[in-house]
Amino acid sequence: MKKIAYLIFAVLLLTLAACAPKAPEMPKAELPAGRAYAEGKEIYFVHTEASDAGVAEKLTGMMKSPVILVPSLANVPDESLANVYVFTNGIEGSGPFGFQPDVFDKPAGTDGYTPLRRLNVITWVDPSKVRELKSAAEVLDAEKAGELTIEQPGVVINMPFVVWDGGKR
Repeated sequence: MKKIAYLIFAVLLLTLAACAPKAPEMPKAELPAGRAYAEGKEIYFVHTEASDAGVAEKLTGMMKSPVILVPSLANVPDESLANVYVFTNGIEGSGPFGFQPDVFDKPAGTDGYTPLRRLNVITWVDPSKVRELKSAAEVLDAEKAGELTIEQPGVVINMPFVVWDGGKR
């Protein structure tokens, strides 16, 4: 008798499960990813918003995907930001000014990671010392050596990582 009751219960559960409504499929969005470096490793990221209209427009054109203007990002407290280093001269590459890929500090999976990035604009002082830099430490060492200058124009960009050393979305 117990076996028949268990069998009826199991059939009832399977029938109810088969009749349950299926969850709707979530739409998928595709965003073009940029290639950059963090701690010497290649990473990929997306640009989603920027605090400056000119930067948002430049990134929209470069990535062929809208980067939304959000002026209030410029009000994010400094301790909530990480850095992105962007090159205005040097080795030709995929960066927004046509030079080497960007360099990020505090990558995903490390203390202090945040997708909100303070824009740091890099200019090499001496063309004979130009080389590809792949970490924030290399950028800061080159600045200390007088090889490049760093300007912070007060722009914040939301740049979440999509592929990084040890992870991906």
